[in-house]
Order: sequence, then C-alpha cells, then structure tokens
Amino acid sequence: MRFYIVDAFTDKAFGGNTAGVVLIENGESFPDEIFMQNLAAELRYSETAFITQNNESEFTTRYFTPEGEVDLCGHATISAFHVLEKENFIEKGKTYLNHTKAGNLKIILNESVFMQMAQVKDLGTLEEKAELADLYAIMGIDYKKKDFPFLPKIISTGLPDILLPLRGREELNLMKPDMNALSSLSGKMNVVGVHAFALDSSGKYSAFVRNFAPLYGINEEAATGTSNGALTYWLYCNGLISEETECLFLQGETMKRPSEIRTRLDIKENCCNIWVGGKCKILACGNLILD
Repeated sequence: MRFYIVDAFTDKAFGGNTAGVVLIENGESFPDEIFMQNLAAELRYSETAFITQNNESEFTTRYFTPEGEVDLCGHATISAFHVLEKENFIEKGKTYLNHTKAGNLKIILNESVFMQMAQVKDLGTLEEKAELADLYAIMGIDYKKKDFPFLPKIISTGLPDILLPLRGREELNLMKPDMNALSSLSGKMNVVGVHAFALDSSGKYSAFVRNFAPLYGINEEAATGTSNGALTYWLYCNGLISEETECLFLQGETMKRPSEIRTRLDIKENCCNIWVGGKCKILACGNLILD
C-alpha cells in the first residue's frame, strides 16, 4: 500500500488542511479496522482516507480520525481524488462516484476537485436562551441576544455540526473554547463539533470560519469540507445567498494554515445539492512496510 501526505484546500505546501491518504491498489479489500485505526493514530492527521478502486469510475473510501472512524471527510476526499489524478487512475473532465458511509457521492475533476456532499439534514435551530448562553460561554463568548441577529443551527452534509454565528472577525480570531466542556457538549448533542463563523462585509469571502471537534481528538481544524457545506446551507436558510450561489470560505488563519474552501449550492425540484471543492498539494509519499 502507498501512503501520501496531502495539503488540501491550498495550492501551497504547508498550507490548508493536511490529510493522510492510503491508496489500496489492484482492487484489494480494505485492511482490518484495527490496522486502519492504528495507522490513522500513527499519522496523527485529523483524518486519514483509505481508498480502493471498484471499477474505472467508482471508488470506495473510509475515513479515520486518530480517535475513530467517521462517515465522511471533505478535505480527505479532496486529497484522495487529487492523489488518484496524479497517479493516473482518473482523468480531468470526468465525473466519478465515491462510495462512503454517508452515501454514494459524485466527484467532478477539473482544475480543482469538487465533491458532492451527502443530502442536507437540518437537525434543528438552537433557540432557548439558557442553551444559547451555555453554548457561547463554552466557546468563550459573552452571549447577548440583541447582538446576534441569527441563531445557531445543527446541520449535516455528511457529519452534523453546530453552525455558530459570531459578531465579527476579531471575535472569531480571539475565541478560546473550553475544549473539555465542548467535547462533553458535542457528545450530549450528538454532533461532531462547532463550526464558528463571521460574515465578511467586504464581499471577498462568504465568511471567515473556525472549526472545533475535540470529541474526535481535533481541537481545531484548518479546513473542513463537510462543515462548510453545512454553512452554505445555513446561509441559504437565512436568506444570505440564493440558489446556484458559489461561496468562498477562509479557514485556518489562526493556525497559520490559511485554507480556501469553495462551495456550490444547486437547488432543483426541491432537492438541495451542495458541492465542496478546492486545490491540493502533495507533500510526501511512500510505501507502508508491514513486515
């Protein structure tokens, strides 16, 4: 098996969000889960994707954090299909199918890799004053209802997250969550974590964002495909973008790993499709020595 270290959502080394990618060649089946979990923990990246080819146009991918398996990971998917293109398994200008535990999702390969997200699930709005005050306090923010015209929502495009609006970019950058309390809250609310954001009044970006998932061993992540897919839907629900809008999110600034995540919203016949994409840079590759 070949492994790769890939920086996703950037075209520069040491930027973006790093993923491990393990390429299982010749149509072989996945190794056992203990091995995949141990390797993900050894690599120590927020997610490692294990991918195998089913036929010329279909692949199956599984995703492991250092703590456990997850159904889907945006930046690891983008990384994996970038590797497949560089190794000549796939070609630009074509569409492929990625089988995941979150569903069978399309991949479009052009100058960037774009992946279809899982079907949007709106899991509710957080409205109770005490609940909101507790959530914002855990995130290190003083909550005053009159200062927040929008409410947090729990949305999934493959993984459920709390979408948390803030008052501005400075507040976002200075935020220091209580990771132990956030981990406990995430488990209680059955979410991966919190995706905090501040809208960009300049219009260059749709929003500045930070993502926290300590329940899965990820205190902060530099780029999060599923969460920004969910944020795209949050923006639509709140009337901030229209159908067929393209969004651009800036994440990872406070980690000194700036990432640009692009999303596309496509609503047709009451069906909402969200696509997430970006560029990648392969940093290293090698062979796994298992003897």
